[in-house]
Amino acid sequence: MGNAISTAAEEDGSFREFAERTYGFTTIDEAVIASSELFRFQSGLTFDYPDAVRGVYVTGHSAGGERFDQLVNLIDKTDLNSMVIDIKDDHGYITYIPGQDSELAALDIGQPYIKDPHSLLKTLEGKKIYPIARVVVFKDSVLAQKRPELSFTDGGEVWKNGRGESFVNPYLKEVWDHNVAIAKEAAEMGFQEIQFDYVRFPEGFEKRHETLKYEMGEYTESELDPVQRRVEAVTDFVAYAREQLQPYDVDVSVDIFGYAATLPEAPGIGQNFSKISENVDVISSMIYPSHWTSYFGISKPDLEPYRLVAEYAKVENQVLSKLEAPPISRPWLQDFTASWLGSGNYKRYGKAEVEAQIKALKENGIDEFLLWNAGNRYTEGVNYTP
Repeated sequence: MGNAISTAAEEDGSFREFAERTYGFTTIDEAVIASSELFRFQSGLTFDYPDAVRGVYVTGHSAGGERFDQLVNLIDKTDLNSMVIDIKDDHGYITYIPGQDSELAALDIGQPYIKDPHSLLKTLEGKKIYPIARVVVFKDSVLAQKRPELSFTDGGEVWKNGRGESFVNPYLKEVWDHNVAIAKEAAEMGFQEIQFDYVRFPEGFEKRHETLKYEMGEYTESELDPVQRRVEAVTDFVAYAREQLQPYDVDVSVDIFGYAATLPEAPGIGQNFSKISENVDVISSMIYPSHWTSYFGISKPDLEPYRLVAEYAKVENQVLSKLEAPPISRPWLQDFTASWLGSGNYKRYGKAEVEAQIKALKENGIDEFLLWNAGNRYTEGVNYTP
């Protein structure tokens, strides 16, 4: 908002007179500084931040379908209190149809999964369920196909990874603004937090960054090496998104690979745990035991959920303690069975395994968590505040 005001002031001197007459500002700078309060958006909905966020992941299909009531009932009868709901999904679709007066309508990327977002949020308000909007950022097959120049190409075709997914280019400001516009609309609906996921380059990008074709945007003249240039682009996006969302009075969170906290930085994908953490209100490491190889001296992490999470928490606490203003830690925990690991490498996850992860966090001073199950089928009978 401040940038918009500055631009208006430069183009039209009458803004100065308006600001002086209406608000008593004597300089443009005063108007800009105050703008985030003057123009702060209010959705009309009221949510209180819980004692500690304890949430579940909810797809657009679940949020707009029969499973929504089941998930509300689960939260009603337990110490869970929050939902992370897909607003822009893993394909790049918006999970509702924007209104005709929305700037998002012209993008033609809306899907009718959530028929009435306002009604959904009113239900959450009534149930005192804290709403978090998940926005998948750079993994975006929809935008990549619509706008190949915003993606990575190989032989003239939009590049796809081994799972058939395409990414858009983190170097490009137009890609940033695309996602920030979606986040702003989610904030206007009443979501209290915007959670950005896939805030990174594709996995293994360091092996193909010289062969794929893509634009560098404002980073063309960067003197940084390729690793630091990627880190700079990803970190800059997070800082930019947070600044753009300030007038909407929402928290900003980022999902990040758990191993990023154990390394100076993840060289291929551009994630630096500390630098991202400095620019968010909440950091959510994905620390599913099944997603680690032999780590922390644990040969088969999926078989030892308590130990894996406890060892990770010690490392993260150490990293965050070095920051001047560390964000809230709210890791993603595993509530699914990783049978793809093969016999002897996984165990069936249920009440004991979920509670073990929560207990490991709590014993290391981390009270907040989110549960991931891709199908949104969560274990019954879990004590979420052990």
